[in-house]
Amino acid sequence: MVQASRGLKRKTRNILGKSPRTKGMSPITHEFRNFEIGEKVNVVIDPAVHYGMPHMRFQGKTGVVAGRQGRAYVVELKDGNKPKTVVARPEHLKKSL
Repeated sequence: MVQASRGLKRKTRNILGKSPRTKGMSPITHEFRNFEIGEKVNVVIDPAVHYGMPHMRFQGKTGVVAGRQGRAYVVELKDGNKPKTVVARPEHLKKSL
């Protein structure tokens, strides 16, 4: 028997899938989004951009922007009851309503 892969993107076929209308590269303007410190954001992973991609377990989570780290943003959120810090580029973040 072949041993199963244990990479970071395993079991993500549906999480990282795109609908046919949104396939391909995302708009360049997603890279230039700005967030203020203290603003609420949702982690929505864009599978077309691999750089600055947070771990798959944070897909769909909501957190607060705590600062910047280069071009990326530091987001503090809760994973269960544990506070976690996620570093993600703006392509993978959306403003929370």
